[in-house]
Amino acid sequence: MSKRILVTGGFGFIGGHLLELLLRDRGVHVHVVDNLSTSPIPLEVLLLELGQPPNLSYDICTIEDFCRNQARTAEYEEIYHLASPVGPAGILKLAGRMIKTIVDDAYLLMDLAMRSHAKLLDISTSEVYGGGQNGYCSENLPKIVPAKTTVRLEYAIGKLAAETAIINTCQVTSLKASIARPFNVSGPRQSGQGGFVLPRFVSLAMSQKPLTIFGDGQQVRAFTHVKDISDGIVKVMQRGQNGEAYNLGNPQSKISIIDMAKRVVGLIDSHSRIDFVDPKTIYGPLYEEANDKYPDADKAMNELGWNPTQGIDSTIRETYEYMARATPEIFMRLSGEALVDQASQRGQTPIG
Repeated sequence: MSKRILVTGGFGFIGGHLLELLLRDRGVHVHVVDNLSTSPIPLEVLLLELGQPPNLSYDICTIEDFCRNQARTAEYEEIYHLASPVGPAGILKLAGRMIKTIVDDAYLLMDLAMRSHAKLLDISTSEVYGGGQNGYCSENLPKIVPAKTTVRLEYAIGKLAAETAIINTCQVTSLKASIARPFNVSGPRQSGQGGFVLPRFVSLAMSQKPLTIFGDGQQVRAFTHVKDISDGIVKVMQRGQNGEAYNLGNPQSKISIIDMAKRVVGLIDSHSRIDFVDPKTIYGPLYEEANDKYPDADKAMNELGWNPTQGIDSTIRETYEYMARATPEIFMRLSGEALVDQASQRGQTPIG
């Protein structure tokens, strides 16, 4: 009998790459639950890229609907929970409702995991650190809650609340679960429409348009290739300790946003200039930039044997190569060009 795996949010950016990894094993059957609200490319295109795998099935619905109906008799050995609001711009439309969505979904999947005797892998976020200590984020350091209440903070607190509920439930019930905290995931199939910077920079450089940087561009990030993140997620599932959280991020890819923009222009051999803009003119007054953040990944490396293999240059190149092959329709989705048009129509400074 095939090993049965459930992946929520499996048709999203990280989810699609995770499916590629899981489906290599023909001895598993993967079932995806996704409402397609954050899918970067059309489902039919993703299924073609995955090779129309016979060991993949799916339900297009919310986690609540799935757990209320289809999941009652389902049995799984592993549950990967990726479904979530996503993106610094993408989360804005859920202001005031996000904590409930994140926490409710976590409880539904904890219940399903215990009924199925499955291990649950929860995908959290580096945002739980609130910027850590001058950007340095380690599992051993206190979480920091900024003084200003923002939609980004609501997202972070929702994720941290779900983590806390999962960890405590592991201590008092039969639940088996681990948590992964990805840092600045980037690579092929990512869409700029959620506010993600690399596909936006790449599309602008390809079009010879100005690369627009928010603020002064000194924000520090650690961009990590999505294939490395997917590998790390599987390792957390397979080897992660019960009730433990693991940073997944490449410390060697620490870079400022302005330096990232220059790297994109150089690698693509573009003539784009670099401009500085206020992101609130694009996304509205609720938008907030993240604090500096980069990971201590020693725990994942030492306990799980995880080692990211892709650097910044290969991440940029693969993102560029994927976008260069995309149809005009998909290129528009990946680049976030719709946001540009909307901003231009409002008479605001476009993101490019």
